[in-house]
Amino acid sequence: MRAMSEPMSDPERIYTAALIVIGDEILSGRTQDKNIAPIALWLNLQGIRLAEVRVVADRTEAIVEAVNLLRARNDYLFTTGGIGPTHDDITVDAISEALGVPVVVHPHARSVLETYYAARGGLTDARLRMARVPEGASLIQNRMSGAPGIQVANIYILAGVPHIAALMLDALSGQLPGGRPLISRTVGCWVPESEVAELLRITEREHPSCQIGSYPFFREGRVGANFVIRSVDEADLDGCETALIERLGGAGHEPVEGGI
Repeated sequence: MRAMSEPMSDPERIYTAALIVIGDEILSGRTQDKNIAPIALWLNLQGIRLAEVRVVADRTEAIVEAVNLLRARNDYLFTTGGIGPTHDDITVDAISEALGVPVVVHPHARSVLETYYAARGGLTDARLRMARVPEGASLIQNRMSGAPGIQVANIYILAGVPHIAALMLDALSGQLPGGRPLISRTVGCWVPESEVAELLRITEREHPSCQIGSYPFFREGRVGANFVIRSVDEADLDGCETALIERLGGAGHEPVEGGI
């Protein structure tokens, strides 16, 4: 299994990750992706920001292109999908091609699968496909089905099934170097966002470590918005929240701490 050690993190640095969601079934609409949000939340707890997500088809050239682009401009690259036992599970082959290394059967992965399938019909050629990894890779534990995830270079290859992907992330918790987690506060208000756009801009400018996102909604026959303030600096976040509440109140709008 993957060797675990204490991560060497720099709390002041912004670490980023990209995610590639692999699968024709996602692009066709037959299956709705349920991994992006949990992965984004998990990464934030590790002090890593999910910077971009790309959905690609089960085509080797598309996966290779996405892998080489996104792994080069982010600290980490995660992928979901395409590591099962069928012929169209080509993620390992494509990532091996992107890295310029051969595909090999990992001996420990084979041993794990042999044990898991001993009472389930044995290790067939199809099931053995789940022990294939890019040469030089290590494994990410999967307590559910035995078939492991894979780590090679700065790439983390996860299952597409959400609850299995979550178990793989759990095995990685605390193992990746990261910075300070992004924290947030929400302030709601029954006001069209266009009426307070300048107020938001001024408040954000006065608090350099903060970003304010505006999320409008229509409820109860009225227009409102929730303003989400994000920062890695809790003191600056608190100051920005206080300033926004005061400005909204001063403009004649009633702010709602925690959002609407």
